[in-house]
Amino acid sequence: MAGIVLRGKRISAASRAAYVKKMAAKMKGRAIKKMAAAEKKSGARKKTAALSIPGTVLKDEINQPGDNHYIGKLAKGTYLRIIDLGGQQAVDFLCFDQPDTDIRYNAANSLKLNETIYVGAGFKLYSDTAEILMTVTRDTVGRHDTIGGACSHEVNELRYGIKDTCSCRDNFLSAMKKLGMRPSDVHANINFFMNVPVLASGRTAIREGRSRPWDFVELRADKDVLVVMSNCPQLYNPCSGWNPTPIRIIEWRPS
Repeated sequence: MAGIVLRGKRISAASRAAYVKKMAAKMKGRAIKKMAAAEKKSGARKKTAALSIPGTVLKDEINQPGDNHYIGKLAKGTYLRIIDLGGQQAVDFLCFDQPDTDIRYNAANSLKLNETIYVGAGFKLYSDTAEILMTVTRDTVGRHDTIGGACSHEVNELRYGIKDTCSCRDNFLSAMKKLGMRPSDVHANINFFMNVPVLASGRTAIREGRSRPWDFVELRADKDVLVVMSNCPQLYNPCSGWNPTPIRIIEWRPS
């Protein structure tokens, strides 16, 4: 899952950082062209589907990547649609029982009870107490990640030799502070639109995302829930297509 890494015991952090920045810029250029072609090919059709909301919109927001987060408090029966506007954009996602935030999404329970490591339509987000918090009701991508976790400035420095990068973990910590919650409340998260295939050997790595502009995933709140998202700002591996872009978040209720 390292992304671009210059390996070797005698490689300095400065050399690693220079190499990573050079290669990331090259990959970004390729990614922009690739997503522009995808937008031209199917963007209009996908946009129409993504913006077709069969109910009353409660909240509609564009969320930028960077030093930023999204907090949503959803009543039972509310739907949450996350739209990938630019394609290949990872969205790190936490979920809590709103009345009791000590009860939260549990990755191990969810993988066991759904019998898969990938999130897709029908996937249920189970809590520590095996209650269903949310259910994925629609998905135009087909597979989302449960094991890659959130990027952090500490891990980025270890991998890439670059200090003080913006990261999803820091965005989550900022949201926890705003909510009056603890750093330890940041749990193993889901990564929507992130592609982390697992080979038969057990090896795994972050690959370029499968989503294209205007793909979306939608979840239904099966209880009153609190959701926290970080639109991933990662520049040095392909989780956000080397080019972090905005997402659109729509909360709605059936008419």
